[in-house]
Amino acid sequence: MPHQPYTYVTVSLRPDKAPRVGVSFNTHDVRVCTLTTGGTRPYLDLTTREANVSISTSGAGPVTDQDVTLAREIFNAAARYLADCERLNTTPTTSTGPVDQTAT
Repeated sequence: MPHQPYTYVTVSLRPDKAPRVGVSFNTHDVRVCTLTTGGTRPYLDLTTREANVSISTSGAGPVTDQDVTLAREIFNAAARYLADCERLNTTPTTSTGPVDQTAT
């Protein structure tokens, strides 16, 4: 059975806990967009027909050192994702599941 593209969105609401939203893009139909509003507030958008995720600065305010750190983490994660996609695109795999590389 071929794998079909999909977007999976969950919202968890528990008493005395902050709401948790999970978005999984398992599709080639993801659009990535960046923009800056007013020349001071950058955005990174990931969008499919089913879901949209926007990342911007802390508290919707001016860029902080923490925002720059987060942007670097996103950049590094995207570079690892690209490297894995390029490697797996040319190499057959028998993997049984994902490998978490967030600590690297």
